[in-house]
Amino acid sequence: MHWLKQLLNFYINSSIHVALSVFSLTWISLLEYGILFDKSLLLFVFFASISGYNFVKYFGLAKFHHRNLANWLKTIQVFSFMCFFFMCYYLFQLHINTLFFIGGLGLVTFFYAIPFLPKHLYLDSKHNLRSIGGLKVYLIALVWAGVTVLLPVINNEFPVNMDVVIAIIQRFIFIIALMLPFEIRDLIYDSLKLATIPQKIGMKQTKRMGVVLLLLFFFLEFFKKEVTLRNIFVAILIALVTSLFVIYADKEQSKYYSSFWVEGIPVLWLIVLLMFS
Repeated sequence: MHWLKQLLNFYINSSIHVALSVFSLTWISLLEYGILFDKSLLLFVFFASISGYNFVKYFGLAKFHHRNLANWLKTIQVFSFMCFFFMCYYLFQLHINTLFFIGGLGLVTFFYAIPFLPKHLYLDSKHNLRSIGGLKVYLIALVWAGVTVLLPVINNEFPVNMDVVIAIIQRFIFIIALMLPFEIRDLIYDSLKLATIPQKIGMKQTKRMGVVLLLLFFFLEFFKKEVTLRNIFVAILIALVTSLFVIYADKEQSKYYSSFWVEGIPVLWLIVLLMFS
């Protein structure tokens, strides 16, 4: 079973799992707006997520320790380059308006990892957007909302109506709530300078915040022009499941609690939605 554990670790560490979550949320948007399956967009999102996340996670290690990289990191590096190639292939199959929007998101991802900030703004030696206190969660939620809601809308020339605006707000709220178990887990490791949500308000209040956000996520469903029983059922199910994971999150959680189970909630959301479609 050792090889199976190694495979699972590679699946998580190489960002395939998180990419599958972004892929799922993007497909969910296509389903909600009755847009036909957009293969090029979905595969672009999948490969771009792997490339982007691995760039952010491993840029520093690859830059400063490239001569003595561990074998697993070398494998992820090669895998990431392959995904980057496929990302570029599918990128040029998208509409021109989509490319401009992707360019903006790409810049945010780039500056999230690359040192560029002046000394009076950064909080540690990284000098990037990630190091600005309290910004990380909201920045990630904003990018995920843009990729998973606006990207399929723009690429398929779907009108940005009030339902789309509500969906963007819902997605932003959902991603913040989804990240709270990760924030709680990282309390042990994060510098106090990062000013994460649990560091600022405590673990108990963070959990309450998560539940409130998910209630808001659910009730926003009723403000949409097209309210269906299917969408209400799916929204309450996902809000309930995510709430339970937020409530039971702990600083000393199991290795796969957040990185596999919590990260997999968007995949569950897609599966349930497909079952009722």
